Amino acid sequence: MNNMAQIINGKVISAAIKAEIRSETEKMAAQGTVPGLAVVLVGADPASQVYVRNKEKACAELGFYSEKHLLPAEITQEELLERVRALNADDRIHGILVQLPLPKHLDARQITEAIAPEKDVDGFHPVNCGGLITGTARFAPCTPAGCMELLYRSGIDPAGKHCVVLGRSAIVGKPMALLLLQADATVTVCHSKTPDVAAVCRQADIIVTSVGKAGFLTGDMVKPGATVIDVGINRDANGALCGDADFASVSAVAGAVTPVPGGVGPMTIAMLMKNTLAAAKAAQK
Repeated sequence: MNNMAQIINGKVISAAIKAEIRSETEKMAAQGTVPGLAVVLVGADPASQVYVRNKEKACAELGFYSEKHLLPAEITQEELLERVRALNADDRIHGILVQLPLPKHLDARQITEAIAPEKDVDGFHPVNCGGLITGTARFAPCTPAGCMELLYRSGIDPAGKHCVVLGRSAIVGKPMALLLLQADATVTVCHSKTPDVAAVCRQADIIVTSVGKAGFLTGDMVKPGATVIDVGINRDANGALCGDADFASVSAVAGAVTPVPGGVGPMTIAMLMKNTLAAAKAAQK
């Protein structure tokens, strides 16, 4: 057994991606285009406020133009749609992000579908979701795209490997499986109805877990030397931030593993910025 798993450091890798984005942004700015991101936040959800602040900070850091649209929780569907349409028509804005979850009375699906696909830097518009299947998506959802970067930049190529994805959400699990398939992996998706998840996991060369249960993935479920990408964000019994993987037991068996915090988290915002840069480049052409 190898008790020296490589720690895949998302902070270091995301900083490298941001440095690349910053240098491209400077070149674009010299040609008269500054990438622009608009973040729309409805209501005062504390977690969403933190995310929005982090996105603003990243924009400032990378030289992007950014707008924050803080809207009251009681806004109507039509008023929110009008705001999205106005941003679709605004040439300074290349990426539009409506922070989810929205208040219960709003139809998030209709709002997502109202965003112009070429400005959908979250990658949630049906056109971009469909593009993941055909290999023509302008943008992949930021978290799965970040997981792929973590693998590649750590020298782990999914081609020919058996990858197990734990969780089938539209935001992480499903797009993750599609991106791994595009990268020539053999992919198994496990979920709440999968019998004997542990047996499936033990066959995996790469496990990506996003089930949202602290300590769900334990060392005895991991093949020695396998790679574990932990997308989970949970609180343990002491209230400390942790992932889906029981880090102590998994890192004693795995060949490489992402920590929580400091693994996948920093990558999500880096990929949002990368998507916004790509949208600005496409608009410049």
